[in-house]
Amino acid sequence: MSEIDETKAPLLEHLVELRRRLLVSLAALVGAFFLCLTFAKPIFALLVQPLLAAGQGKLIYTDVFEAFFTEVKVALFASLMLCFPVFATQIWRFVAPGLYSKEKRAFLPFLVMTPFFFAGGALFAYFVAMPWALKFLLSFEGNVGGVQQEALPGVGNYLNFVTRFLFGFGVAFLTPVLLMILERAGVVTREQLASKRRHAIVVCAGVSAVLTPPDAVSMLLLLVPLYLLYEFAILAIRLTHWRRGRRNGSEAQTQSGPEVVTGGGRVDDFGPV
Repeated sequence: MSEIDETKAPLLEHLVELRRRLLVSLAALVGAFFLCLTFAKPIFALLVQPLLAAGQGKLIYTDVFEAFFTEVKVALFASLMLCFPVFATQIWRFVAPGLYSKEKRAFLPFLVMTPFFFAGGALFAYFVAMPWALKFLLSFEGNVGGVQQEALPGVGNYLNFVTRFLFGFGVAFLTPVLLMILERAGVVTREQLASKRRHAIVVCAGVSAVLTPPDAVSMLLLLVPLYLLYEFAILAIRLTHWRRGRRNGSEAQTQSGPEVVTGGGRVDDFGPV
């Protein structure tokens, strides 16, 4: 019975710690949500700029509650993006006590890089991918068999389009971080990644089809940078191995001690050999 009680204590401590981290994350999300709800209109005004740049200056809503729920969704999406560093920090604080100091030094840089890569993907989607995709999708307007075809996107439909682009590109741009973590953990090797380039293209195409709206232009806009990030991960892993090899070599040379060659033979720190 005493052994069972001793095993229960650490488990309860971990559950209490997990509960505390979840409550901190939830409190940050609720606070950010109400803050973003106050500025929902300016945030949505920022999100519609690519649509305006594509030449579409009108959004409609056919449901009485659609505009209200759109603002709520905007606030929720903005609060999730805003609290992403908080979530990552809480996850790290929950996991870090169970890691050795060497493991902490190994994985902490990946945690720091994650929000920057995610933000880079979202910015790429906002400034590059979305304008091109919208221009292509709105190019189908015009006269079709004597009937005027006009695009009248709804506010809810456009918000789903925007969030799918921003979130999809943000997650896709985390590919180098994920591959480097898997390589550091020993799940894959650099040689395996380099030899599976053709398979990687197929996987990138599948991920692009899932994370982007169902059109070829949006898929290609994500497929190309996603595969380039795959190649970047291989290059970064190779550079990491090179730097690690140089560091290990310098440490081994320092530990071996200086050597002095004399007429009677080789002399190290402990005398002639």
